[in-house]
Amino acid sequence: MKAHNLLKLIFSVVVCEFAGMLGAVFTAPSVSGWYAQLVQPSFVVPNWLFGVVWPILYLLMGIAAFIVWNQRKTCKHVKLALGIFGVQLILNSLWSIIFFGMHNPGAALVEIVMLWFSILATIIAFYRVSKHTLWLLLPYILWVSFAVYLNYSIYILN
Repeated sequence: MKAHNLLKLIFSVVVCEFAGMLGAVFTAPSVSGWYAQLVQPSFVVPNWLFGVVWPILYLLMGIAAFIVWNQRKTCKHVKLALGIFGVQLILNSLWSIIFFGMHNPGAALVEIVMLWFSILATIIAFYRVSKHTLWLLLPYILWVSFAVYLNYSIYILN
């Protein structure tokens, strides 16, 4: 891989991981306090699993964004695809702010549904540029699908 491409790959991954770190700033203080006091559904996963899964998902998102970005000279859909990706990345961080920072599962539920649709739009837009990105983003939408159901269940139980 050329040095220029390696820098673009690193940049793409770092931007995604930064979005995750931004969300973690709001998540970490609430996990052992406010979140622990909520009534949890029976299918809730251990808190440590989120800390393992999310960095991997952000890595995969960064790789997918890099692949799309690298097609900018040969595909007219790159700019739109990366714009949609940027929106979903903002929505991703915003969910943590609403759910954990503001302690508002109801508003977070509305927001995470918007996030889910923005991920779907990203997958479609990225697929138009490179079919390989589907496999990189599939775990992300599956995990967020689970998170939607978890958020809904927490909202209903509390």
